[in-house]
Amino acid sequence: MALPTIVMLTPAYPYRGGIAASSERLAYEFQMKGYKVIIYTFTLQYPNFLFPGKTQYADGPAPEGLEIIEALNSVNPLSWYQVGKEIRALNPAIVVTRFWIPFMGPALGTTLRQVRKNKKIKVVAIVDNIIPHEKRIGDRQLSGYFLGSVDGCVVMSKSVGEEIQGFVADKPVEFVPHPIYDNYGKAVSRKKALDYLKLKEDPNYILFFGFIRDYKGLDLLLKAMMDKRIRKLGIKLIVAGEYYSNQLYYEEMIEHGGIKDLVELRTDYIPNDEVRYFFSAVDLIVQPYRTATQSGISQLAYYYEKPMLATNVGGLPEIIDHGKSGYIVEISEKAIADAIVDFYKNKRAEAFKKGVVRNKKRFSWGNMVKAIERLAKKEEEPVE
Repeated sequence: MALPTIVMLTPAYPYRGGIAASSERLAYEFQMKGYKVIIYTFTLQYPNFLFPGKTQYADGPAPEGLEIIEALNSVNPLSWYQVGKEIRALNPAIVVTRFWIPFMGPALGTTLRQVRKNKKIKVVAIVDNIIPHEKRIGDRQLSGYFLGSVDGCVVMSKSVGEEIQGFVADKPVEFVPHPIYDNYGKAVSRKKALDYLKLKEDPNYILFFGFIRDYKGLDLLLKAMMDKRIRKLGIKLIVAGEYYSNQLYYEEMIEHGGIKDLVELRTDYIPNDEVRYFFSAVDLIVQPYRTATQSGISQLAYYYEKPMLATNVGGLPEIIDHGKSGYIVEISEKAIADAIVDFYKNKRAEAFKKGVVRNKKRFSWGNMVKAIERLAKKEEEPVE
C-alpha cells in the first residue's frame, strides 16, 4: 500500500539557516511516522540586495534520505502558479509550509491557493513570525494574504498565536513549543571543544549564538560585560554568528568599552558540524533580545543541556523556567549583568542543568507532527 504523502513547502537545502534545518528535521520525523515526504524549496529565496548576510547557501552536503526539489522563485509569479499546480497534481494528504517574513506572503500565498483549488488538500502553516521583528510598510497586508491560503497554523509561541487571531479570529491555531534541535551532533567534552575552538581553558565562557541582528540585543550584553563584577569573575563572552547588521557599531562598542579582552568574536557563519563545539565549551547561553517570538537557540541549549539567560520577551518565558533552568530578566544591561554574576557567584550551574534535563522532555518533534495532523483534520476553511 502506498504511503500517504506530505509535501513541505519551505526553505531547505541548498539553503542554510535555522528554518531550513528545522524543516529538514521535521521531514525526518514525518518519515519515521510512515509518511512519504517531498520537500519543495526555492530556486531563488531572496534577491541578493534583500539578503543581509554573505551567502544564502549551505556549504556542506545535502541531507541524506530527503527528496528536495528546487522549484519556487520568490519573485517570479509564473513559478508560483507552476509549483502550485505540481503540488496539487501530487494530491498529498497534507501540505506543510513555513512562514517567517511578510516578503514571502505573495509567493507562498499564491502557490498555496493553486494547491487548494481541488478543495481536498489541507494546508498547515508553521508560523515562526507573523509580524516581523523589523517592521516595514505593507507587512500586515502581505501576512494577511498568506493566512488566507492555509487551513490552520502551528505556532511555537503563544504570542504569535494571539497575533494570528488578530488577523483571522476563526483560523485554527495550535501552540507547540519549538522542538529540540538534535541534528547538530552530540556534545563533546569542554576540553575537546576548547581545543577545537583554540580557546584557553582558564576563563569561564558564556555564549551569544546566531545571526547578529539589532533586535537580538547583543549591545545590551556587551554593555553588561563592562560591569566591573564580571571582570572580577574572569568571564569571557563568545559571540558566534554572522553579522546581519552594522558590524562597526558592535566592534566600536567593544573597543571603546574596554572589553576587547573579554569578548571572543567568531563572526563568520557557523557551519552545522561546528555548532556542538560552541555549546560544549560554555557554561551559559545568553539571549538578550529586545523582541522575540520563540528561539531555536533555546532548543539547542536544551539539547546540549546548558542553562539559559533570556530577556522577558515573546515566548522565551514559556520555554525557560526562571530559577530552575535559567533566568528570565528585564531588557537592561544591569539585569543581564546581575544574572550572570548570580550564576557564577552562587554556583548555579549544576542545579540549573538538572532543571534543563527535566524540562527538555517537553520539546518533541512528535508533538509537532501530532499538531499538524490534528489541524489537517479540522473543517476546511474557504479559499479566498
